Amino acid sequence: MRSLVTIQKVKMISAIPDSDFLETAHIMGWQCVVKKGEFQTGDLGVYFEVDSFLPVEPRYEFLRSSSYRDNADNGIGFRIRTVRMRGQLSQGLLLPLLKFPELEGFNEGDDVTEKLGVKKWYIPETANDGGVMIGDRPHGIPASDEIRIQSAPELLEQLHDRPYYITTKMDGTSGIVYYIDGKVGCCSRNKEIKDDESALYWMPVYKYGLKEKFAQYGKNMVLTGEICGPGIQKNKLRLPGIEWYIFDVKDWDSGSYLPYDTLCEICAAFGIPVVPLEERGEHFSYSLETLLEKAKGKYPSGLDKEGIVVRDINHPKALSFKVLNNDALLKEKD
Repeated sequence: MRSLVTIQKVKMISAIPDSDFLETAHIMGWQCVVKKGEFQTGDLGVYFEVDSFLPVEPRYEFLRSSSYRDNADNGIGFRIRTVRMRGQLSQGLLLPLLKFPELEGFNEGDDVTEKLGVKKWYIPETANDGGVMIGDRPHGIPASDEIRIQSAPELLEQLHDRPYYITTKMDGTSGIVYYIDGKVGCCSRNKEIKDDESALYWMPVYKYGLKEKFAQYGKNMVLTGEICGPGIQKNKLRLPGIEWYIFDVKDWDSGSYLPYDTLCEICAAFGIPVVPLEERGEHFSYSLETLLEKAKGKYPSGLDKEGIVVRDINHPKALSFKVLNNDALLKEKD
């Protein structure tokens, strides 16, 4: 489960011009607008990341006018979003640790998501018929979630001076296809889907003839990509039909993810598109601020792109993170 709520130390407090009541607290790679004087540099606080969905209880009632939600997908609670306050970007919610007596004994970096009953806010990704769920995603089939760089800024130092590549983060729904010991299967992000040519998550198999191609290739593997097109995430790419863009290939028998160039070779042989490459280089040296600017921009459709994904070119899963486009986050609707 994603670490949505953690205990974090305030790295710095900065003033907001012309504001008598608010200032900005910096946590990890994030910044949050907070009440003036509520935090000092070095204080510990409870940090709720963007997309946290908080339960209804008195200490969160100040969020009701801006953040209360009630729908069939999520139930009732308070949704944390990226917002702009007094001209400052506020990414998440930071509250004093003293407001949470049940967290006594917890330390900096501890994950308290489950302890506080916080869930991930869910936005339905597709209006299409995804297919009939026949169980959870099988054990060992990898999930596709990428960590946001602001939650793990240490990755910048780990990737420094290494060969890297940057791809466009496509705005769709995760689709997984596996071939293991002669069996072909398809999964959404979390569920396995029944074989059906009309099901969205089986589209890649039938569109690209993967049953035959897997059998000819003869190696156990898992392909993960983004399914994009009409009826999916408002189709920001304005595609006329459904497409599948690969970003991961896992060798099932060895348990390793294939290097970028090998991934491209397999996808070319199978006739499957790869997520668009924006840049590759031999010596990664970007700062967080530069990457946040680089994540901005448009899809060919002219609409805001979701962001970028940055990876080690030879070890794509060992060093990998996403950088979301703050312009797109600010425009995001429920």
